[in-house]
Amino acid sequence: MRWTLLIASVFMLQACQSIPEDPVKVASPFDLNRFMGEWYVIANIPTLPEKGAHNAMERYQLVGPNKVATTFTFRKNSFNGEYKRMTPTGFVSPDNPAIWGMRFIWPLKADYRVLYVDKDYQYTVIGRQKRDYLWIMAREPQISDRQLDKLKAIAVDQGYTLENLNLVPQQAAEDR
Repeated sequence: MRWTLLIASVFMLQACQSIPEDPVKVASPFDLNRFMGEWYVIANIPTLPEKGAHNAMERYQLVGPNKVATTFTFRKNSFNGEYKRMTPTGFVSPDNPAIWGMRFIWPLKADYRVLYVDKDYQYTVIGRQKRDYLWIMAREPQISDRQLDKLKAIAVDQGYTLENLNLVPQQAAEDR
């Protein structure tokens, strides 16, 4: 519960900041069903609770027409660190399935947007309209430097600056 309140507080404080004029572009076309499943966090501009995350992973499961059960897990500060688990709910916009409201604590919903997903649904870039947080994710725990550079370039094209981007340490699945 403490983590949930902390995350909600961080998002509420961010709401006081101004929003860039140009809206971020979201993935289009976007198939919500294909997006479901496991995603490894490769790099991020982290929220406060995510700082120091190792083996970070998001799992999405469609549980209603516009509702996504989300499970975010990671180890704090090392591969053997304290196990953390958060279970926000994603509320998919009926107008655009690449735009969600992510609820960590009722009644607040944080902005969550799928900015990019490749045609095979193996790589994604997630962001927010304010361009304050960013997640680069993949279906596998490691990606090539070339692929990471491509995903970073997509974020930069969307107006992100990457000086606060962190690589998230990931072990191969068999080492977890």
